[in-house]
Amino acid sequence: MPTGNFYTLSVRNLYAAELSESDFRRLSSFISDRCGIKLPPSKKTMLEGRLRKRLRALGLSDFGQYCDYILSRSETDPEHVHMIDAVTTNKTDFLREPQHFDFLAGTAVPHLQEVHGLGVKSRLNIWSAGCSTGEEPYTLAMCLMEYGRNVMPLDFHILATDISARVLEYARRAVYEHEKVDPIPLAWRQKYLLRSKDRKKDLVRVVPELRNLVKFQQLNLMADHFGHQEPLGVIFCRNVLIYFNRPTQLAVLDRCCRHLLRGGYLFVGHSETLHGLDLPLVQAAPTIYQKL
Repeated sequence: MPTGNFYTLSVRNLYAAELSESDFRRLSSFISDRCGIKLPPSKKTMLEGRLRKRLRALGLSDFGQYCDYILSRSETDPEHVHMIDAVTTNKTDFLREPQHFDFLAGTAVPHLQEVHGLGVKSRLNIWSAGCSTGEEPYTLAMCLMEYGRNVMPLDFHILATDISARVLEYARRAVYEHEKVDPIPLAWRQKYLLRSKDRKKDLVRVVPELRNLVKFQQLNLMADHFGHQEPLGVIFCRNVLIYFNRPTQLAVLDRCCRHLLRGGYLFVGHSETLHGLDLPLVQAAPTIYQKL
């Protein structure tokens, strides 16, 4: 039976394990092929730190063993999910880039109603791609509920997807620390958020009425088909493209455009541009595009 000293030594060796340049290239190439995320050499330390806990979980002593392990598994192996969770960055906020929501309610929705009857004659379908922990799709739901209250009733549904199973589980719970919801206007908070019954816990939860308008689903944007059954009026694909190289960006956006109906709107992040990409889109406003 291993002694305490042996166990301590093993743990120390594990913490001392370093990701070699060759193993980093193997992993970064695999991650790029699997989910499109580019990992330049500057990300080596980050990848090493995030995957070290996976070595501990699997009882592996070095990153070479981990490379052999993950590369020999099929895409359905649970470790693929753990690895993706470890390498993806999930930064999001409620009402992030608020001008997008102003444009949505003030321009995009009225136009889609007038031209296509979306939200009135037929349902307005919206996709939040790379939804992370849910703040974006719930903000969309609040914004459109307010439109329905103040302008005219609106029939809509939001599909929210992410490659990370971990963040989707968080998003489905719809429970957030109170400081996370500070950007939401007080009137919206009073209507769409519930305080925890335990006042010692500074938590809120999105109301069931809003949760029922959002469907969360795991999706890899590298997939050949996104599986949308109905044409989309609006796509939010914000702060996702920055993790892809240019050819992957084009491939992902081309597939997005196939699901977007003519006159529909694509929203991207403030640091992302479609300049130079051959796509059937015209710029409607900064970081907002409309399908021709």
